[in-house]
Formats: sequence, structure tokens, C-alpha cells
Amino acid sequence: MQDHRLQPERQVNPWYPFNGPGEWSLAKFLVENLSQTQIEQFLKLEWRPQFKSKDELFYYLEQLPGRGPKWQCTEFHLKGYETEQPIHLIWRDVYANHMCYDPHHIYNGQEREIGEFWTSDDAWNIQACIYFRATIVPIITALDKTPVTRHTSGLEMHPLFMTIRNIQSDVRMKATSHAWQCVAFMPIQKFLVNSDYQTLLQTRLWHKCVDLVCSKLKIAARVGEFMVDPSAHRHFCFTPLISHIADLPEQLMIACVSKNSVDPWDLFSFLKEAKKLHLSGIHLPFWRDWKYANPATFLTPEILHALHKFFFDHVLKWVKETMGHELDLRFRSQHKRVGVCHFTSGVSHVKQMTGREHRDIQCTIVPTMWGIVTPEFIRAVRAMIDFIYLAQNPVHTDTSIKDMSTALSVFDEHKQAIIDAEARRWKSGAKDDFFIPKLELMQSFARAIPHVGSLIQYSADKTSRQKDFVQQITRILEREETIRLFELYTLLASSPVNDPLLNVVFMEDDEVAGPEVDPALAWVSCVNPDTQRCLHAPRPVRNHFLKGIVSDDAKIAFNVIINPNRKHLTIVELQTLYDLVDFSQALYHYFTINYHGDLNMHSSWILLNAWFKFRIQLHSAFHERTIMPSQLLQAEPPSSEFSYGRCDTVLIQNNRSNVPCVVQVRAVFQPTALPIEAPALDQVLAYVQHFDVIGDKPEPMTGMWRLTRSFFHNVSQPQSRKRCSSIIPITNITHGVELIPVYDTLLAKEVNSSNSMEIFNDYFLNNFADKELYHTLAVAFGV
Repeated sequence: MQDHRLQPERQVNPWYPFNGPGEWSLAKFLVENLSQTQIEQFLKLEWRPQFKSKDELFYYLEQLPGRGPKWQCTEFHLKGYETEQPIHLIWRDVYANHMCYDPHHIYNGQEREIGEFWTSDDAWNIQACIYFRATIVPIITALDKTPVTRHTSGLEMHPLFMTIRNIQSDVRMKATSHAWQCVAFMPIQKFLVNSDYQTLLQTRLWHKCVDLVCSKLKIAARVGEFMVDPSAHRHFCFTPLISHIADLPEQLMIACVSKNSVDPWDLFSFLKEAKKLHLSGIHLPFWRDWKYANPATFLTPEILHALHKFFFDHVLKWVKETMGHELDLRFRSQHKRVGVCHFTSGVSHVKQMTGREHRDIQCTIVPTMWGIVTPEFIRAVRAMIDFIYLAQNPVHTDTSIKDMSTALSVFDEHKQAIIDAEARRWKSGAKDDFFIPKLELMQSFARAIPHVGSLIQYSADKTSRQKDFVQQITRILEREETIRLFELYTLLASSPVNDPLLNVVFMEDDEVAGPEVDPALAWVSCVNPDTQRCLHAPRPVRNHFLKGIVSDDAKIAFNVIINPNRKHLTIVELQTLYDLVDFSQALYHYFTINYHGDLNMHSSWILLNAWFKFRIQLHSAFHERTIMPSQLLQAEPPSSEFSYGRCDTVLIQNNRSNVPCVVQVRAVFQPTALPIEAPALDQVLAYVQHFDVIGDKPEPMTGMWRLTRSFFHNVSQPQSRKRCSSIIPITNITHGVELIPVYDTLLAKEVNSSNSMEIFNDYFLNNFADKELYHTLAVAFGV
């Protein structure tokens, strides 16, 4: 950046050619948010900056440093076959700032953990094959078909994205971290040949393009190349291809053969012989001379398409066929939790969903089926959801890999129930088979993990670039990168500290606040903390362990807002506000146990502050150093919208270690103005109502604990009963959970999301509510 030809002018004004930070911010906003026509209209207003038109604005942007590698366009021909228009291949080298690590083993007790690629077998095998002290820079590529023109021409391309496996997976997986780079746009051309050969020639063209783009990487994989890491250390590096992320059709396009006795340019004869062997007819695959590249391993199973899309296309359809409108009614009736998608219109009418919505439906689909489908049908669906959840583990052991295989076996044992229910259908009626390619693909998941590490890190992110082709698309990409780099440069160049552009080495905290870490933001916060708010990046996870309420074992943090929702309430006023008839009795009992005194002597002096919500924050069940985003839990009093209040359920510490202890939080409060010294009262407390566990094991079909409301029966009045309640310190809570009603019959019309937690007595403890809870319950109670 400092070698740029306009750097002398930036010694005085870091934002040159713009007047200052204000004009730079305006230019950045216009380019990122408005079309060129809208920019032109804006610059015709009476007030305007020094640039008077969009062309002048774009000229200014072209004078900025940090434009990165230049895009190049290559035109070539396939031997003997013409296309409708010239073939343009756009590419650039983006192999810099590599982060380098070494293969290593991690053990949890006697079990080996497999997470990052560096803990896998392939990392050790490749390291053993290269020169002593050489460094592996594993390459990950991805592609997806993308339209690039808006109107009539209908041009489609394959954008090729690339990253390196040295970058930590949770950083690399965030789109805003820009760890993935688009390195090429490869056209999907139409050839002037018979339609039977159109796909064959298009696929050959794709392989030729990738072959050209990755030519330097293949050389480096074979003979090595010196590279410099972000710390300015020089390494002798090898670049094996360890993963190519694509959906099943693209994987089939890549996994082809390169040898045949028939002339490959004789399309008729070659394709005829290839089909006999179930091959595609591609004779020069791009990976043929890429050392260590094996499509059996680098075509890694992909979570988004192979699992979430499979669930939407198949599993959800099976459930829709058997439940009909009842499925929508049950989804609408479920208790609303903060941060969880609530399908107010049901799910059966939705034709397209995002991956996030697929995951939200997976969370509750198993208990929602209860009472309508057969137990064997539920067991089959549950086995599939088990597999989907296990496959997303960021860390695997031999046990978890075995559990994945077991889940598929259980599905296979019970899948006949889906056929018997005629849930698997097509246009002509019910089907009696499970010939689903993605279902067969799942057999490879357990085999792939020891080779490449956890699969969640190999996730496909779709990119849509709907712009005109050659000039426009390269200019847009260059502007995006230039703006991002110049923004970082100006923040650091305007810093009051000395030498702000030098790499800063700082010690990482023992705890990392969540996976939402942005490397650029962390760097700026260290060099110039006052300017980090100006940098656009994911909002960092707030660490409540620093200033919140921390449990005795320091593993859980809680937070309530500074200003309570209700202040200085008497005991009677809080009891009336929340409609808790036995609140004063529960408080008296808590006071007696913890203070050994008479609360009635001081009750008129005690005032209470109340909160309607509170946050709980946990460490990751997979990475103990990682602090997860906090979970917002509700304890709202009755209102016109929620006549029973809106109150969530939680797990609490339990003396019975073999079963979970679940309560519903009805009120969160803290006594103030205490006339006595009572530490047990001088803290945030929760009034809770209890559930009892039915049986000593989870229900076998759903795999979930079945709970029922806990009631206190009056011996003198057998017909009257009241819910069992108590007051506990908020620090006794260990996890927020979700309860799903046990729907034994068709749902009554009066049931909705505001009263479903009050009308039913029996509930399922939903272990699929989130992946962290799924793992926690499996470890603690064997669910």
C-alpha cells in the first residue's frame, strides 16, 4: 500500500484522492449500495461532493492502492469444435498470506479427536511424502452454477472459489472474513453440435479451464514453492488439493476417467464406450496430474446439499404426506423462543427454503409427528436426524463416527414403515424403493472423516453474480476488494500510534469469545481500538464472563440488564403481577432454608426488582475454550397477548445424575433494601415450576425424555392440586431447553403458541433443539 504512486499525497491526507473520511464514507456507501443510474441521479443533486459523476467517482476508486492481483482473460479453442461465441477465461493468483500449521494428534482420554484437517490421517500421510520441514498448504476449491446476465442472453458460468486449509475453519466459514476468493469465472458455452454431445463438451471445457487456472498449484504440489506467511516467515510449501466442495451433479462431473482405448476426439465412439463403463467421457480431468489429488478423497461430503437439501426434498415430504394439515397446526402451536424461527404459517406450503430454515424444521420434526404416524416411522426419521446432527460435529471421535454408521443402520431397519405409509411418492403414485443417490452418498461420510477431518468445515456457500460478463464482472470484483483494503488502510494510517501498518503480535486470551471472530477486526482493535467501530465486520460475541453473573464452577455466565423491568415491588405486588399464588410461600421456604430465620419479621421491608428476560452463556461442548453466543430466555408476566405469560424452560443442577431436571422459569427477581445480612437473598433468583421425568430412560422411538407437570396434592382435598414450585439462584440453571407437547390426538382448535405450555401436562424434552444441547444430553444422560 505504501509503495503506491500517490503515497506522497496520502502522507497529509490518508483518504486521497478524497477530501477526507466523510467524502470517502459517502463514496463507499454509493458504490456498495446504489446502482450506477442511482449514483448518477444522486450526484445531480444541488449539494454534491468533489466528484461530479459516477465516471469520476469510479476514476477516483481506480487511483486507490491495494487493487490486488490483476484479472486476466484467456481465449482458446477446443480442437475441432466451435462455440456460439468466443470463450473467455478470467482468472488471477490469490495465493498469499498463507497460514501454516503442522499435523498433530488430539486425544480426549483414550479417544482420538478429529476436527481440523491437521488432525486427520491425510495430513500426516502427505506430510510424510514431502521434504523434511516442508509445509503443506492444502487447497480447497468450490463451485456452483451462477447466472451472470439479467435479461435475454441467459449466460451461465461456473465461478471457482478457492481457500487454503491453513486458515482456521470457524474463521474461514464466515463469508465476511473474505477467506474464500473467487479465482475464475468459467463459461457454460453452447457448442454447435448435436445435443447429445453438448454436456460432454461443456464438461471438457470446464476441466480445461480449471486445468489452466490451477496449473501453478499443480507444479507447487509436485516440486514445491517458497511462500511467505502473515508473520513474514518463509516456507517451502506444497499445495495438494484436499477438498472440492460441490453438489452431487458437480461431483459426478469431476469424478471422471482419463484413459480409454478409443480416440477421445471421436465423440460418437468415445461416448459409446464410456457409457458401457458408466463413465462420463471426460478424457482430461483437471486433477489427472495434481499430485496427491484423488477424487475418492477430495470430493468431500457436503453438508448443505447432501444433508439439509436432502431433508427438505425427501424426509420433510414423507412427513407431509402422512400428516397433512395437522403438521402445520402443530408447528404453529409450539412455544415461541427467542432466536428460533417460528413457522406461523406452517411448513407444508413452502416450496423453497434456505439452509437455515431446513435446520429449524429438523429441530422439532421428530416430536411433532407423535400420535399421527407409526412408531417405526418416527424411529426412521429420528435416525436420519441423528445422522444429520452427528455429521455436523466440529470434532469427531471413533465413538461419534461409529454412532453415525449406527444411525444409518437404524434408518435402514425401519425405513419400510415409510414405504408402508405410502409416504414416498412421485407423480404416478407411491414408490416402493429408496433409490436416492444422496442417501447412498451418506455411506461415505464415516469413511471420509478420518481422511479430511470434520465435514462441517467443507460447506458450500452460493454466490450470485448477476452482471454482464467480461469487463463489468472483473471491475465489480476489483472495486469490492479495493474498497475493503483501502478502508482498512485508512483506519490504520490515521491511527495516532507509531508504525500502525506493521504487523502486531499480541497474546490471545485463554478464552475465545465465540466463532464469530473476524481477523481484520481483531487486528484493528489491537492497533487502534478507537477506530474498530468503523470497520464493517460480524458483531463479536459479547463475553458475559467478564462482567456478568458467573456460576460457582465458572463454566456458565448470566446477564440481566442494568435497569430492571419492574423496580421496588413488594412481595404481594410481584405475586399479583405474575399471578403466582404461592410466590410468598416459596420465598418464605427459601428464606427459612438459607437464612434460618423468620421472613415474616422482615417481609414489609423487602422490595424486589424483576426482569422479564435474562441471558445465559456457555462454553462450547466441543471446544471448551470457545465461548458460545448467549441465549436469551424469557420470564414474562401475563399480558393481553400472552394471558399465561411467556416463560421458557431450562435445565438445572440435579442431585439425580441419571435423569435431567427441567423447570419452567416464571419470574426472575432480586431482593433489595434488605434489613438483614443474607447473602442467599442478595442475588438474582428465579421462581420456577417443576417437571417430573416419566421413567428412567428416554422414550425409545423419539429418543427423548418424557416429562409431566409436577403437582402437589392436598391430602385433605384430593381433587385440588397445584404445581410444585420453588425459588432457586439463577446460577443453578445450566442450559436453556425446549419442550414439545406430547400430541396424543389431533390438535384442538384452542391450542396455540401462547398457551401450549399450559394446556398440556406431558412434554418431550427436545434434544434436537440445538447441536450443543444434543451433544450435552448425549454425554450427560446417554440420549
